[in-house]
Amino acid sequence: MDLDAGPGTATSLTQRLRSMLSWSSSADAVATLVRTHRAIHSGADAGALRRAYRIAESMHRGQLRKSGEPYITHPLAVAQILAELGMDTTTLVAALLHDTVEDTSYTLEALDRDFGAEVAYLVDGVTKFDKVFYGQDAEAETIRKMIVAAGRDVRVLIIKLADRLHNMRTLDARSLASRQRIARATQDVLVPLCDRLGIQFLKRDLEDAVLYHLEPEAYARIHDHVQHRTNWTEYLDAVVAQAKVALRREKVDATVGPRPRHYYSIWKDTVAGGYPIPYDLPRIAVVVDGPETDCYTALGAIHGLWRPVAGRFKDFIASPKNNLYRSLHTTVIGPDERSVEVLIRTEAMHRAAEYGIAVNYRFPKATAAQTAADRADELAWLRRVLEREQETPKATEFLEALRGDLAEAQIQVIAEGRPVVLPAGATPVDVAYELGSEKGDCCVGAKVNGRYAPLSAPLAEGDVVEILVADGEFGQGTRGPLREWLDFVKSPLAQMQINRWFSDHNEPTITIANKVRLGRAAIGLALRRYSRGLATEAPLRQLATELGYPDLESLLVSVADRKVAADMLVDRLIAQVDQRPQR
Repeated sequence: MDLDAGPGTATSLTQRLRSMLSWSSSADAVATLVRTHRAIHSGADAGALRRAYRIAESMHRGQLRKSGEPYITHPLAVAQILAELGMDTTTLVAALLHDTVEDTSYTLEALDRDFGAEVAYLVDGVTKFDKVFYGQDAEAETIRKMIVAAGRDVRVLIIKLADRLHNMRTLDARSLASRQRIARATQDVLVPLCDRLGIQFLKRDLEDAVLYHLEPEAYARIHDHVQHRTNWTEYLDAVVAQAKVALRREKVDATVGPRPRHYYSIWKDTVAGGYPIPYDLPRIAVVVDGPETDCYTALGAIHGLWRPVAGRFKDFIASPKNNLYRSLHTTVIGPDERSVEVLIRTEAMHRAAEYGIAVNYRFPKATAAQTAADRADELAWLRRVLEREQETPKATEFLEALRGDLAEAQIQVIAEGRPVVLPAGATPVDVAYELGSEKGDCCVGAKVNGRYAPLSAPLAEGDVVEILVADGEFGQGTRGPLREWLDFVKSPLAQMQINRWFSDHNEPTITIANKVRLGRAAIGLALRRYSRGLATEAPLRQLATELGYPDLESLLVSVADRKVAADMLVDRLIAQVDQRPQR
């Protein structure tokens, strides 16, 4: 969807000229799109792309983006991003047509008739719900619809990510408040989704665009740093040359080259380490042409050449990340006593690290030998999300649970002989609810690594957890969770199931005073996401009156009950403050 879209006709000679010139360049861009696609898929059906473009251009004709460009430039750019990613023809056709059903008279039935059910399914999966009918829940309902559609065809998510990337690249035409809101939403949901799909090709640009709009001063500072690094290229060339010699000595056939970091990655490490200037270590990648055991031989060669930094080695081959990323990471003291990061992986690991789930479309022959189990593992997290979706009637609750599931800081523990992925700081109660609501409700104790542990004990990576329930030797205790569990559980599933149990049993779960406190806290958290705060509650009281509430407390209760979204209130508060004339 085009966040900058605005139907209409050119209202000035400048806009009309811009429209004509852009249309001509768009037509030329179709040829570029076909060339890009065929460079990766030589036998691709260029006719289908040209036909899809003609229909899309015809349907969107007269519609402009906020920048004044013809609307068709957006779906064409999205298709180009996907072509560079290496997606198949069907995905590119869907990308060219992805806004037609939502924004033009072209119907889903016509799309199905003209291009087939597969393309129609992909387009429908990324089509937004109308805010007129769904109100404040429209965004949450749209995300839920997209995730459900992706359960059947993950290309729905990949199209959405490319769509958002182009929108993020062209946000400058919107207001500051809109840019920050969209960038924040991208950071909260779409960037983590991109990470789970393992598509670094898109994630790097998404994260850099988020940084550009949310932290413009930091972005500018890092840009200046990258542009003016002294002797950077020469130093990396020397590191690469020495590494190649060491690898040949150990008879390891590998490609070695610089692996530059993107702006967001530099900014993240700079902030995390509290550095006054951008923290950006030189980095190289060693791509081994051989079995994964050669990666460890290469590691020995690198450590034999340069002294490793203690505590800076990570083995993501033996223990892959939750997005199945595999590689060896080490930091060494390289030439001139400078720290250098080294990544070591096979060619297959390198492709997967760059393209993630899209590797199956970019390199279909190379991945044809994958087993059904391998393919299932790639989207195991999505299956977990879809299982929870069936238990979550409210779209807003589903979106909150999704954000929790996509949390960057996670741990993996073992329970009932299988791995369980949880937010960092999770407890045995979180594990119990992951194993099923019945086990969670009846949980009375736990063993962690063979020893009894409190139900509130934070778990660590790799812990083996056994859940004890209220039966057998422990007797038939009172069924149902305890209220205090809500004070320490971390997973959205556990929080939702506990709250639901009390709701189903008609027991008061919270007082009005506590709801007021929770509502105020929710608004405070939403404000902090925008680095804002309230000096007084006067703006909130004014907003409560405008929304028809008798007093501020009633509005805060509605926020606690999730009848009103805290993010929506904050957007209105920021808009009010930003538009207020300066004295």
